[in-house]
Amino acid sequence: MPKFKVLARDASGNRVQQTIEAVSQNEARAELRRRNLTALSVVEDTAKSTKAASMGAGEIRYKWGGLIGPPVPRFKSKDLVVFTRQFATMISAGIPVLECLDILSEQAEDPGFKLIMTRVVEDVRAGVDLSQAFSKHRRIFTNIYTNMIRAGEASGQLDDILLRLAEYMEASEKLKQRIKAAMTYPVVSILMVVGIAGALLVFIIPQFESIFIGLLGSADALPLPTKMVLALSNFVRARWYVMLGIPFGIWFLVRAWKGTKSGAYWWDRILLSMPVMGGLIGKIALSRFSQTFSTLLRAGVNILGALEIVAATAGNRVVERAVLAARESIRAGEPLARPLSESSVFPPMVVRMVAIGEKSGALESLLEKIAQFYDEEVAASIESLTALIEPLMIGVMGTVVGGMVLAVFLPIFKIQGEMSR
Repeated sequence: MPKFKVLARDASGNRVQQTIEAVSQNEARAELRRRNLTALSVVEDTAKSTKAASMGAGEIRYKWGGLIGPPVPRFKSKDLVVFTRQFATMISAGIPVLECLDILSEQAEDPGFKLIMTRVVEDVRAGVDLSQAFSKHRRIFTNIYTNMIRAGEASGQLDDILLRLAEYMEASEKLKQRIKAAMTYPVVSILMVVGIAGALLVFIIPQFESIFIGLLGSADALPLPTKMVLALSNFVRARWYVMLGIPFGIWFLVRAWKGTKSGAYWWDRILLSMPVMGGLIGKIALSRFSQTFSTLLRAGVNILGALEIVAATAGNRVVERAVLAARESIRAGEPLARPLSESSVFPPMVVRMVAIGEKSGALESLLEKIAQFYDEEVAASIESLTALIEPLMIGVMGTVVGGMVLAVFLPIFKIQGEMSR
């Protein structure tokens, strides 16, 4: 990883010279901000960067998804929770950090994660800080993870910080599982509707076309709904590539639009303004904001650094922009509650609780209570949404399949009426 020579000014106005290891110059400047230093100059130290690269330990470069070179770690977030709890337990028992890492490296089953842990052990043995060694492997150890480890190293409470980190990740994982559970039923239902409708249009409906035309004399004599279903069936069979291409084309265009900065922002804004899902997405964003912010503050991360990380992990560009605006306001000397109140993302209750937390010095505790409240709100919203989606999907399925069956039976009723005359 590259090293940068930095010249900075501390809070007292004194000049400070340091060497920082970071992925890029922007990352080095961000690290200075986390240390409450104002950057005057940041220049890459090419000699040290080359030497560090020749040592072999450091960031792992993956090629072709792990098919060539080092294996990609197949490490899930719940596995990282277990790893973190084990690490915390061993640190609490008085085992040295390097020995803990050796043990965790030896018992790692995933080859990719085992390689990462080997590199981390090499770095720590060479004198690199644990947080810095973890920060080289962003695929596994996120900004939140490395910053909390850094705070734990600085405060000498690494075991306590690791336990808080594990609790935070468990809460995040539980929220993800709730969202996945809520989305499973509608996705499976939609796939079933599309599959059944496709099978009827391709295999069943065409069998009746020649029979109906033979009995009624011509296609013009068929009822309108039957004509429409037959036309759709013929189109699907003759232009199946168009039917497949339309959803893929829409998906590609939306993805390309979301890839732009303005597109990503407006997409998230549209999601937040949706009738039913918008409220749920907003509550999830507020829960994540409160949980992450509270965890970082309790770990000892300064408020400016914490807000920068919270913005990066918000998962919603509208929330991210509001948090970054709040960060700039705090830098200018304003209280946190004022910029939050100017954003439509944060409800009055959240703003007032943050204001009370700032005045009382118990901001972390109140943020935790906000997170607990919105966790319960998310759970209740998911339950009510699931209860609403179930009959809705049954109705859609009945309408689609029932409409096709009716289109098949209408000519039979017409033939039966003519035969009874």
